[in-house]
Amino acid sequence: MTEAVSRPTLEAVAALAGVSRATVSRVVNGGDGVRESLVTRVRRAVDELGYVPNQAARSLVTKRHDAVAVVIAEPGTRVFADPFFAAQLRGISKELTAHDNQLVLLLTEGRDDHARVARYLAGGHVDGALVFSLHLDDPLPGLIRDAGVRTVFGGRPDWDEGDTGGAVYVDSDNRGGARAAVRHLVGLGRTRIAHITGALDQTSAVDRLDGYRDVMGDADPALVAESDFTPAGGEHAMRELLARRPDVDAVFAANDLTAMGALRVLRAHGRRVPEDVAVIGFDDMAPVAEQTDPPLTTVRQDIEEMGRLMARLLLGDRTPANRPEGVPEGVREGAAEGVILPTTLVRRASA
Repeated sequence: MTEAVSRPTLEAVAALAGVSRATVSRVVNGGDGVRESLVTRVRRAVDELGYVPNQAARSLVTKRHDAVAVVIAEPGTRVFADPFFAAQLRGISKELTAHDNQLVLLLTEGRDDHARVARYLAGGHVDGALVFSLHLDDPLPGLIRDAGVRTVFGGRPDWDEGDTGGAVYVDSDNRGGARAAVRHLVGLGRTRIAHITGALDQTSAVDRLDGYRDVMGDADPALVAESDFTPAGGEHAMRELLARRPDVDAVFAANDLTAMGALRVLRAHGRRVPEDVAVIGFDDMAPVAEQTDPPLTTVRQDIEEMGRLMARLLLGDRTPANRPEGVPEGVREGAAEGVILPTTLVRRASA
């Protein structure tokens, strides 16, 4: 049998440091009013004994859990296959780690999971929630509002103010990035420019479609094919476009994965890229954009930085007058307070 190893107690730290238990409690829980000399003695005793604060007891004192829920409104098969989510989670994790906070990942495989997520958030297990990849008919905003949890959203919201109480969000300039991509294609002399959309129940896809239309105006509706941000969706949409408009000479895809699928179909149909059809994606995810054949011209958004800013806004004071250090000035869109990050066109061989 293995003997249980006793954990150092608060009383043991107090005895070694020669101070009261209350003084140790204030030091380990980040309280004020303790002389620096005593703080040094307590910390030395903590290190010597290997004392680890009891999180449950600490939460009773500080009213904080040092944990943040990351809620992704997508099934796990999508989240773990798409490098977009990996980059955003990496940024969130770096920021939370820098503030000694734990990341709790919650995925929604289907409608039954929404109530489960809402119950967890309402149960007081975390200090706040970072929520992204929401769809327009998603009940999560209302459930999160009812849970009373401090929240920052990834992506521009498009739901009623009553569902969020005035949302705080981080997004990229999707519409401006789309305009830059299509203008580049026009500048190359392309005249039959198609667009493969993302999932149009998400604001990022709608904004990118609007950016395409800003430049193309009254382009033939047959040049727009709806997709879902996946390679398979890009393949299907590209086949549709070639069937409807075999004379297409350029494609702006809503993301890099969609563009990758389109490139496969173009190659299978004997179309040269960029000689016959120029292709541009969106995201600039290196594992995709740099590995396609040819390498993909794309619109870069700083996905990892989006994640960091979401976490920074959640952990700090989110009001414009007290914006956390390192968070750029946001823009007002109705009742929502947003931080919009710029996008840039990255030119490679596909366009």
